[in-house]
Amino acid sequence: MGDMKTMVRAEISIDGRAFPLGDGPDIEALKQRIENAVHTGGAFVDFPVAGDHAVSALITAFTRVAFTVEAVEFDPSDPGDVELAYADPREII
Repeated sequence: MGDMKTMVRAEISIDGRAFPLGDGPDIEALKQRIENAVHTGGAFVDFPVAGDHAVSALITAFTRVAFTVEAVEFDPSDPGDVELAYADPREII
């Protein structure tokens, strides 16, 4: 059997709301910017999300932030629709 090709899928959750990250952001650099915002008493942190959108989140010492990073099997037939890749299957018609 051949080697399975994988791709990385990353998501950030802010106060319980999940945002799938696009291909661009350096997660370690984003974590550092979030930590810096907390240390300065709060600041907006901007980051790109899947589907060619951007989010600007106010990060304070009371903001709950979590990252999820997983390797998933690469699907060569994937049309490249990142929003669809993260969609709730119950909402796809």
